[in-house]
Amino acid sequence: MNMVKLEMMVGTFMLIGILCLGYVSIKLGKMEIMGGDFYTVVASFDSVSGLKPGAKVEVAGVEVGKVDRIALDPKSGDRALAYLKIQSGVKITDDVIASVRTSGIIGDKFIKLRPGGSETMLKNNDKIRETESAIDIEELISKFIHGKIE
Repeated sequence: MNMVKLEMMVGTFMLIGILCLGYVSIKLGKMEIMGGDFYTVVASFDSVSGLKPGAKVEVAGVEVGKVDRIALDPKSGDRALAYLKIQSGVKITDDVIASVRTSGIIGDKFIKLRPGGSETMLKNNDKIRETESAIDIEELISKFIHGKIE
């Protein structure tokens, strides 16, 4: 009888430990189980070179979302679409400018949003009209070397 009680206590302790480990893993990994409280906006760029899904989206240096996915625009075929998941409490104006930036000299790419002065806010699945693509250092160096700087 005592052996059964001991085994039940050990089993309960193990179950609690596994649940705690799962919770900590989800929180540290910043994963979402139920989809989170976000809305999606789309930004079209000439180039998103180096930008990856999961990259940060920032306003004034504060992380307000992340890049959900990146795809080629099926309409134009030569532009990239970045789908941005923005926290629902963050309001973004419809005249916002989205730029692909690098954190540090050789750091990761992220999207920087610069709000405008409009009173109209973007809603779920709206499109950001103004974008600035990533600066391609190799292309700049090539132009400099070959004397094609304008």
